[in-house]
Amino acid sequence: MKTIKTISLIMVVALCLHLSNPMNAFAQRQPNIVLIMADDISWECFGCYGSEEYSTSRLDALAIQGIKFNHCYSTPICTTSRVKLMTGKYNFRNYTHFGYLNPKEKTFGNLLKSAGYKTAIAGKWQLNGLRNALPGHKDSTRPHKAGFDEYMLWQLTKPKSAGERFWSPTLEHNGKLLTKESNEGKYGPDLLCDFVCEFIDRNQKSPFFVYYPMVLVHDPFVPTPDTIGKRSRGHEANGVKNLSRKEKKENFVAMVKYMDKLVGRVVDQLEKCDQLENTIVIFTADNGTHRSIKSQWNGLEIQGGKATMKDMGTHVPMIAFWKDHTPSGKESDALIDFTDVYPTFAEAAGVNLKEDDPQDGVSFYSSLVGKDGPRRDWLLCHYQPYWNKVPGQFVRTQNYKLYRDGRFFDIGSGDLDEAKDLSGASLSQTGAALMKLQKLIEKAPPAPKGKGNADTVKRPTWQDWPILDSRQQ
Repeated sequence: MKTIKTISLIMVVALCLHLSNPMNAFAQRQPNIVLIMADDISWECFGCYGSEEYSTSRLDALAIQGIKFNHCYSTPICTTSRVKLMTGKYNFRNYTHFGYLNPKEKTFGNLLKSAGYKTAIAGKWQLNGLRNALPGHKDSTRPHKAGFDEYMLWQLTKPKSAGERFWSPTLEHNGKLLTKESNEGKYGPDLLCDFVCEFIDRNQKSPFFVYYPMVLVHDPFVPTPDTIGKRSRGHEANGVKNLSRKEKKENFVAMVKYMDKLVGRVVDQLEKCDQLENTIVIFTADNGTHRSIKSQWNGLEIQGGKATMKDMGTHVPMIAFWKDHTPSGKESDALIDFTDVYPTFAEAAGVNLKEDDPQDGVSFYSSLVGKDGPRRDWLLCHYQPYWNKVPGQFVRTQNYKLYRDGRFFDIGSGDLDEAKDLSGASLSQTGAALMKLQKLIEKAPPAPKGKGNADTVKRPTWQDWPILDSRQQ
């Protein structure tokens, strides 16, 4: 009996010591999640992806310390990507207007808030339906309805005409309007990053989720605080006119560098707060680079492909770092679609998806931590932005891409410009891939036709379309 009591006492003491250890306390808690998404920049602008002219030292370091995904795909423009990312659904289910997220949709903010996370969003919103003056477009509580406890945002209830995003920005902070006059001479990206860092500092004792859709590096291409020099500060700096192509490119290069600097500030804040061991940091971008920008990449000149369905418009970076969890310096060829972010966050938080959660995505959590697990075999892009751009639909793997109109390309061979249509070729190595993708695309809803715009009346969605099983069999 004494022996049993002694053993029991030892076990109790050991358990107390285990729980009192800060590292074990982290293990008992859901991991924090910080999702950073840059605006209008693709893979060709990052050193770790082969760029030859941009300085992205902090992100390159994250890629070395963590994992770099080589096959992450967005949609061609911002709103379609953001709606897809936040709701975990293909655009054919719930996208109806440029600049709009239906407030009835459940987002990853709602998911994590209900799981006990403190949640915040900072940066570009542009989801209230301002362009079409949709019902409730002046509602400043929309971020709360999307699951965020706190926010600091550009283009929430105030349109772009009320103030730009960079110098002397018009922002809204938890229901309070910060006018361009009150922000005179201040740099919007700095204000937004300050908010993110302060939120992290205040919420160390509970799991937190930060969604940081940056305003950099979207046009206008203006000087940053590191390059402003003697040039004008204030809101007039946003309207730099008559710049040469060279000057615009110089400003863009500086903006990329500053974007990288702000990512570094967030990582430094996490380290300062002793949160790196328990924080998943993911960086990506919403779509391709502005079409006026040409960049040197792996010996080639790449023209920005924003709003197009080629790789230059839809292939985006994704870098993930979770100290002591992500494999260091690993490159992953796992296929990732923006619908996959929602289920990945659910798995990280230990949340089982329910019937009202999206089912289009495939969690890449196992890839994130370097373990075997489910993998996506293919993805679908259904693109009708109602923004006067050519719509379309394609399915693809890492290497092959089939459009609904029959065009078929081997992107993996280096045909980024899609110059060699192989749909009529009888090549054995591509024949099997073509047949596979043909069967898959036939299961998708009808492809959109005709350029849509703000005045388009018919805006079909297929909310109840059967789930397209994209897991590797």
